[in-house]
Amino acid sequence: MSGQKFQYDESGGTFFYFLLSFLALLLVPATYYLWPRCSKPDPNQLAKECNCDGCKKKKKILQLNDPWKETRSFSKKVLIIIGWIALLFLAYKVSQFDYEMANFDPFEILGVSQGSSQAEIKKAYRKLSLILHPDKETGNEKAFMKLTKAYQALTDDEARKNWEKYGNPDGPGAMSFGIALPSWIVEKENSVWVLGLYALVFMVALPTVVGMWWYKSIRYTGDQVLLSTTELYYSFFFHTPTMSIKRIIMVLGASFEFSKRFNAEIVERLSDNEEVPALIKQLSDLREKNKEAPLCHLYSIKARAILHAHLSGIPLNPETLEKDRQYIIKKCPYLIQEMIAAVNLLISLAYIRRIAHLPTIETIENCMKLCPMVVQGFWEHKNPLLQLPHIKEEHLKHFLAKKRQIKSLQQLAQLKGEDRRQLLRNLTESEYNDVMKVLGSLPFVDFKVRSEVIDDENPTVYTAGAIVTVTVSLSRKDMNHLFGDETVKEQTIIDDAKVEVVKEKEKEKETSDEQNQTVKRPAWLKQQKGQKKSHNKRGGNKKVPTAKAIAAQIPTENHTSQQNSTVNEKKKNESKVLKEKSSDVSDSEADSERSDDEESTQEKKETTIDDDDIEWERFQQRSKKRDKVLEGRSNLSHQVHSPFFPDVKQEYWWVYICDRKSRTLLTAPVHVTSLVDTEEIQLRFTAPRWPNLYTFTVCLRSDSYLGFDQAQDIKLDVKEAPEVPVEHPQWDMSDEETAEDVDNVDEHSEFTTDEDISDNE
Repeated sequence: MSGQKFQYDESGGTFFYFLLSFLALLLVPATYYLWPRCSKPDPNQLAKECNCDGCKKKKKILQLNDPWKETRSFSKKVLIIIGWIALLFLAYKVSQFDYEMANFDPFEILGVSQGSSQAEIKKAYRKLSLILHPDKETGNEKAFMKLTKAYQALTDDEARKNWEKYGNPDGPGAMSFGIALPSWIVEKENSVWVLGLYALVFMVALPTVVGMWWYKSIRYTGDQVLLSTTELYYSFFFHTPTMSIKRIIMVLGASFEFSKRFNAEIVERLSDNEEVPALIKQLSDLREKNKEAPLCHLYSIKARAILHAHLSGIPLNPETLEKDRQYIIKKCPYLIQEMIAAVNLLISLAYIRRIAHLPTIETIENCMKLCPMVVQGFWEHKNPLLQLPHIKEEHLKHFLAKKRQIKSLQQLAQLKGEDRRQLLRNLTESEYNDVMKVLGSLPFVDFKVRSEVIDDENPTVYTAGAIVTVTVSLSRKDMNHLFGDETVKEQTIIDDAKVEVVKEKEKEKETSDEQNQTVKRPAWLKQQKGQKKSHNKRGGNKKVPTAKAIAAQIPTENHTSQQNSTVNEKKKNESKVLKEKSSDVSDSEADSERSDDEESTQEKKETTIDDDDIEWERFQQRSKKRDKVLEGRSNLSHQVHSPFFPDVKQEYWWVYICDRKSRTLLTAPVHVTSLVDTEEIQLRFTAPRWPNLYTFTVCLRSDSYLGFDQAQDIKLDVKEAPEVPVEHPQWDMSDEETAEDVDNVDEHSEFTTDEDISDNE
């Protein structure tokens, strides 16, 4: 293309535009999301914090786990501030560039008006040239060149015409393409450096980063658990369907996250050769001589010993094994969740007959029990009251006295304030306050269960093979609402019960109103075909209706015809001689039948409309629930008091349905991670194939606290499923086609019923 040429940005103006927009695109979101925020401590949260020795030690551990936090915050602030300074500098350069590259106006440059004569233009030029000439002290070469160009544009006739016509004294220029890059980037001398930088970024750095990310992602599951560890769990749970808690601890300690070969974060020390055997001697039933691989590997024995020491409360060397304990315990909740997922998958495969061994419900429940044990740092057989701060083994004898028999945290919370303080009289006032803070923050969950068959005409009737939906409603409160005087507490419980009764009555009333609205029809359509009426035996003379009869119905033409038909029918039964009356009766009967048909048709229409409205409301409710699920659930609920767990732990729950009689799991455990106030979970399973009365158990288990598990039984009276209709009117064929098809049907055809075979025989 002749006349075209590329122009590079020699002055850097357009390049500054590019840098300005690019830098602003990065700085605005970076400042909003990355600027370190000094979160002021909430006074209410500080008042709820426990000040026991374990919590103080945990705070120090959390601070030591992130020693560069303040340095990172300061570095982020410095980088963001430097970026904004650079942005302001570029904005200033661009503004100066715009001022210099303003539209060329020769009159403005010479300082004369547009109607000036040639003499005035020459006079202004001489005056300014004496000032701006480069040979003068006040000279400016760039300004003098612009002055000369303006003088020529106004004194030369052709230049003036070009300026008036094209806005340029030189006339129309050739089309040019600009590149917002400085020319030194494409110069031959700098080409090696530019190509080297391009190769370094796009051929080395970018593929390396993508490769490292891909290599790491294919080794881990969604919960950042090694795939090799997941395969290990599958293998052990497949070969050992029933596992005790100590056996599960052995499998947990064998996870490849604790092996230096699979995890570079693991630290192996020479001191382990002395400290680990000494620790094993303090532990009982560790089974360190087990020959199964990888249970017999050194890393597995070390991790198992640390887990037993953690649950037994044995102190470790703070410079060596204590650091290993913090790393191992922090990983355990994620690994236990992966264990539960592995067991659930094996159970699912067993249902579709892919595997022969079916893990029992005890195995998966032992996995669930292990998680709060690890979080709280003691064995399952210990008293749940030990989860409170400052409560030791020697204090338990006061709780288990014959007069009190306080065995649970709920019982302790329900005591009167004076009795509770008397029970904990060995504690100081500050220690007692810590106990009350932790006890008041513990969860008190209202666990309600409702079962139904959704999208069925009668949702409370369970037929064989039906999909049963169990809705679990969880309502969480802090246990501090149980504090106070028993009278107040009982009154509160009574009031709550009254409120529930009132709500149930209101719901029943609303339901009855809806049903009445559904069934309710105009009064003149309520007359049934065979309804009795009071008439005189003679002719059509009627008795005088009572007030109740008048209030119950409104006389209309249809009613009159029905009454006449009834009278004529009686006369026909008494005397069949009157033929004229009998003909009148037949006519009135026809009219009555027509009115009844109209009545039934209208009733069907109204019922259909009301059923559609109900179905639409149900569909909207299910859509809202589905949208809530699709929005995703957060992992923030309530912070757990866990002084022996080296990280911040959120309060999670498991919900599932099992059959205690057959020791099987009916639904996959749902991990509830967002129970702040209320939560609703739907569990679905298939009803048994054989009609009978079945009892299943809906379980709620905590993954953070011991002694907070709940269970409710649901009874299903499974009925026999209705038979599927064999005849299909929409598939009716002509007699000729049917006869031909019957002759050609194979007796052993897959789609031939037993009735067809017997008919052919």
